[in-house]
Amino acid sequence: MPNPTEITLHQQSRQLEIAFDDGARYRLPYEFLRVHSPSAEVRGHGAGQETLQVGKKDVEVLDIEPTGSYAIKVVFDDGHDSGLYTWEYLRELGRNQNAMWQDYLDQLEAAGASREPGDAPPVATCSSGGCGH
Repeated sequence: MPNPTEITLHQQSRQLEIAFDDGARYRLPYEFLRVHSPSAEVRGHGAGQETLQVGKKDVEVLDIEPTGSYAIKVVFDDGHDSGLYTWEYLRELGRNQNAMWQDYLDQLEAAGASREPGDAPPVATCSSGGCGH
């Protein structure tokens, strides 16, 4: 598995650029990284448990933190920081960015949801019996 040689945050264009030692280079928008976070909060604990991320158009990355020699943790300004982006996953995001982005846009449309922060629907609350987690 190729390893990264460079990881750069481009704050003005809100993109993370990653270059690998095999010559591959990808620019991943912050919003794209946030809505495709590998965290359980986003992906769930199994197939069909994913949570559609809405209202993330203007999300910022505050920091990236190395995790061993295999991943980074991305700290977003909306408080999300629980996903570990492995080198393999970052390559997958880069290689499949166009298809994954279109799939995300299709899911938003089907749900009647928006990328715009002000248009996010209210968050469901749990009953006194708990959330089932």
